[in-house]
Amino acid sequence: MANTPPNFLFLVGEDVGRHHGCYGDDFAHTPHLDRLATEGCLFRNAYTTAPVCSPARSTMVSGQDPRKIGSHLHRSKLAKPPRVFTEELRDAGYFVNWANKTDFNYDEEADNFKERLADTRTDWRKDLAAGKLPDQPWLFFYNFNMTHESQLWPSDAEANVPKPDPQRDDAELDELPGLEVPPYMPDTRSTRASLVRYYKNLEEQDRQIGHVLEDLENQGLADNTVVIYISDHGRGLIREKRWCYPAGVRMPMIVRAPGLTEPASVRDDLVSWVDIAPTILALAGVERPDNYDGRPLLGPDAEAEPDCVFFGRDRMDSSHDRVRGAADRRYLYLHNDRPDIPYAQCNRYMETSPVTTETRRLSLEGKLRFPDNVWMQLTKPQEELYDLVSDPHGVHNLADREEYAQTLSTLRDAVADWCERIDDKGRKTERELIDQGLILDDLAGLQERKGMILPELDPEGVFSTRFDADKV
Repeated sequence: MANTPPNFLFLVGEDVGRHHGCYGDDFAHTPHLDRLATEGCLFRNAYTTAPVCSPARSTMVSGQDPRKIGSHLHRSKLAKPPRVFTEELRDAGYFVNWANKTDFNYDEEADNFKERLADTRTDWRKDLAAGKLPDQPWLFFYNFNMTHESQLWPSDAEANVPKPDPQRDDAELDELPGLEVPPYMPDTRSTRASLVRYYKNLEEQDRQIGHVLEDLENQGLADNTVVIYISDHGRGLIREKRWCYPAGVRMPMIVRAPGLTEPASVRDDLVSWVDIAPTILALAGVERPDNYDGRPLLGPDAEAEPDCVFFGRDRMDSSHDRVRGAADRRYLYLHNDRPDIPYAQCNRYMETSPVTTETRRLSLEGKLRFPDNVWMQLTKPQEELYDLVSDPHGVHNLADREEYAQTLSTLRDAVADWCERIDDKGRKTERELIDQGLILDDLAGLQERKGMILPELDPEGVFSTRFDADKV
């Protein structure tokens, strides 16, 4: 990379799992991201901090765990947005264009946050193609939303997303070579149709990213631009998005940093989304704030790998739960603080998915068997432990097996220490955080917009199991 400060392309695929050719997915058609991996570095153990968008995205910009700063509750906004990494870049002379999605769980009207985040928020892709660029080092962010959960629903996906491979439209859903139906989903035509829509949308995302990378090269900027591609969390299907299983939290990450990443290199060290901001700042030559939780991954300031990385889930729209988890290079551990609450709580947004409604119907009819019945269990174990080498989908819980007792104890202690270290705000109720002034009081608005059933209005916890069986 040149001696001048590098530029950055920060590209996020929304609701995307590790379903690319470079990650070994035989059904995927992602030639441009596959090429990016051959020109840069593919990370095999990269983890989000939360399996839903707003807590995960708050980590990307703050460099801090959402449970530490109080951004862990989906759609509950921090009253005072913390300083974000783009402010550090701008203070150092960078131009920042944050083109689209924020969704950080911040009150973006407070403390001039919108002005602090970026110099501008426009679609920079045409400017890049035309060579209309700042005369200073820059960071351009773009969120590719065609893979969002809502685009897997037939009424939206077919209308809004181009079909780059029309031959697949005519293929029989039960004869699609390479298409993997995860073992925790029922193998039905509805499931397969949703998966095909996802892959179509992912292919379109790849096509658009390909145009961006081509324009970058045509402008002669590829050799001095760091390209980072990640996702916020897993695919918008059951036991993926919203859950701390491998498909929900173990994410794609590809980085091309000329002079710093070897072509076609692969890294197995543990990475968390808390590492994104410190890595960008380190490569830009900007000192990172002391309150950051992550480490630089590249360059002379790169730091050693941690023993494990951490993640968790809390309330997501109308689904109330609290899970804390950790992963090392081989095992994924979960502690369910509410084992009495089923996995498959009703969530109005999620209920639109044909996969969700069909899974509920098949369960009511007694037609599900292990492992596609796991998601419909009425209670959860207190602890879960999965061997990601022998069980990459995370369906065989090893927590009760004596031979794994030491691994279980090590990861359990690590999670407990982490919760203490960050002063986990999830240990307080939402009302307590409101009364402390940490988050805004918008519970009534959330109830109206999201169909939430508030805990204080439902003391018996009926919200945890309610769904309309007549509509599935």
